[in-house]
Amino acid sequence: MRDTNETSTPLAAAAAPARPSRTTLWVGGLLLLGGAAAVVVSGVLGRMAHAATLQLRAQEQALRTVNVIRPAPAGAAAALDLPGRTEAWARAALAARVSGYVKAWHADIGTRVKAGQLLAEIDTPEVDQQILQAQSELATVRANVALAQATAKRWEELLASGMVTRQGAEEKTGDLAAKQAQARALQANVERLQATKRFARITAPFDGIVTARNTDVGALVNAGSAAGAELFVVSDVRRLRVVVGIPQSLSALLRPGSTARVTVPERPGSVFTATLQTTAQAIASGSGSMQVQLTVDNAAGQLLPGGFANVSFELPRGSGALAIPPSALLFGKAGLRVATLGPDDTVVLKPVTVARDLGTSIELASGLLATDRVIESPPDGVENGDKVRVAPAKSR
Repeated sequence: MRDTNETSTPLAAAAAPARPSRTTLWVGGLLLLGGAAAVVVSGVLGRMAHAATLQLRAQEQALRTVNVIRPAPAGAAAALDLPGRTEAWARAALAARVSGYVKAWHADIGTRVKAGQLLAEIDTPEVDQQILQAQSELATVRANVALAQATAKRWEELLASGMVTRQGAEEKTGDLAAKQAQARALQANVERLQATKRFARITAPFDGIVTARNTDVGALVNAGSAAGAELFVVSDVRRLRVVVGIPQSLSALLRPGSTARVTVPERPGSVFTATLQTTAQAIASGSGSMQVQLTVDNAAGQLLPGGFANVSFELPRGSGALAIPPSALLFGKAGLRVATLGPDDTVVLKPVTVARDLGTSIELASGLLATDRVIESPPDGVENGDKVRVAPAKSR
């Protein structure tokens, strides 16, 4: 019995599980908490870094990109390009001075004519009959004048012999004077009708080109020079007038005798020299410009009257002047300003004074330095102190 009990006791002790100590449990818990904390901290730090990256990117995208240029020296001279129109040196719209029907025309559009050359004939039967009637009336009055003259002469002879009274002789003399005056009036009427008849021949007033023909054979024409009633238009195009409107600010720089270059769309590459002939010496209130007239030789007939022309004047510039493109100007309540960049790429608005507007460039009298960095096209709403990004310079 003793051997059996001694054998069962060690087996029972080996079968019972070993329980972890309290220290082991605390270490395991701390390790779990540390791992969880590491995961949480890693997530928070990742999100903070991502948020900072997004904020930096948003700030970069909020910066407006601008192109920067330098003010250009104005140079010694500037070209002022202005639109103008060409006009014939002389232009005559020929209307009918007598009523009738067109009998024939002898010159069409584009025909070169000489002064006095016949352009058209008008059939005037009414005027012809009026001339015949006036000539008949004149012949009758002349016969009466001859009779009154003979009668007055006889009465003068009878008065000398005392056979008639002086009053009777004076009456005959007065009758002769009245008939002579009537004859002169009828003679003037005949000459008037004959002069009117001569208007039945439409002739060129000067050497030129027929630039319009507004009639044909058989067309009824009425005497008068109302607008649209001209039968022919004759233009002298050996020389042309070029009419240009000069801005008031530049009107004092142009003088008669100065030259300009003229180009027209139908002659690309051709340049014609025009001479300033006269100025209007007055500013048009509607346009704020002064009209000037130039002349250009057109012996070769390359220029057409009534067309558009581009006129380029050479204007002197002031020494040390700077020029910028028109897009760089800012218009506001503070006046004309130019947006420049400071050393840290912040906007600095500078007031400027414009000397001359040359169309493609603006010449400044003051406000900028040659070393200033000018924003070429300032964005809307730009103000002092705004931060901007400078675009890379374009390779040329």
